[in-house]
Amino acid sequence: MILLAVLVTYVYGNYVRDGLDLPGPVAYLVGFGFVICLLGSVLLHELGHALTARRFGIGVRGITLELLGGWTEMDRDAPTPRVDALVSLAGPAVSLVLGGVATAATFALPDRTTAGQIAFQLAASNILVALFNVLPGLPLDGGRALRAGLWALIKDRNRATEAAGWAGRVLAFATGMVALWFFQLGTLTLFGMLFVLLVVFTLWQGAGQSIRLARMTRRFPLVKLRELARPLLTVPAGTPLGEAQRRRSEDPRPNVVLAVSDSAGNLTALVDPVAAERVPVDRRPWVAVDSVSRSRDAVPALPLDLSGEQVVRALQAHPAAQYVVISGEDVVGVLRVGDVAQVLEPRRPIKQRK
Repeated sequence: MILLAVLVTYVYGNYVRDGLDLPGPVAYLVGFGFVICLLGSVLLHELGHALTARRFGIGVRGITLELLGGWTEMDRDAPTPRVDALVSLAGPAVSLVLGGVATAATFALPDRTTAGQIAFQLAASNILVALFNVLPGLPLDGGRALRAGLWALIKDRNRATEAAGWAGRVLAFATGMVALWFFQLGTLTLFGMLFVLLVVFTLWQGAGQSIRLARMTRRFPLVKLRELARPLLTVPAGTPLGEAQRRRSEDPRPNVVLAVSDSAGNLTALVDPVAAERVPVDRRPWVAVDSVSRSRDAVPALPLDLSGEQVVRALQAHPAAQYVVISGEDVVGVLRVGDVAQVLEPRRPIKQRK
């Protein structure tokens, strides 16, 4: 972000210095002012999304700004295709209005002046942002509108998201090919080509993330705590780590998780498998299992009756490596986040811990 801001300041500063015969420091100050104006335009674009979302009762957690764009983080998805389309197209509508106002200012201001040049550049950039963003492919706003249309047609948001994501990848590839053609014709400079390739890379990555998210979301119902919760094997506090691991190896149940109990038999801690593996084998008979355990109170808890989507949302809200699964006051097992990931992305390879 900082490097891009410096680059735009330098390039645009050189442009106005040569075009308006301004001293170097003043020209670069104008270039930095242009960067601020671009960020302001992006902010207003994202506020279009945010305020429209709030108008329909969707909470907004925050707005992230970049020179190449930004994104608005909402606390939930749009409830209907209509709301999804309206929220998506609100941003380009704001950019189009800003472009129109800047265009009017360009004609009103004297030619070959600093204010006139900035107005012209803001008009061009906002209109281009509006037109580019309505192209039908995720992660662009037009891609979200396309998803809304497909969602209304096929009644499946996840499949609509995946289709719009693939449209975004096609769009990214086509944009790269067109830019390469213009570069070969000499119409596009090397700097312009590199800038377009950066945009293409961002589009490709965003489209891929949308496809991945849609596939994962479709598998939310398969996340069932009763099936994923690993059984517990409790050992008394002070038990040597080597002895605890021996008992676990003899337990016939698969994927047993070691836990520590007090003298009354109450669960007090869970053994951290990473910390346990770091203990040399020859020292494990002399190291108490308590020293490689995490307090039960420090491990997040998940009620057994949560739905798959609720489990995933809880994992996002409280990131951890493992969770205790509870039924009332009783701990019935332990959920490892890697087990959930394997359900959501079964084709993605996972590292096997020795």
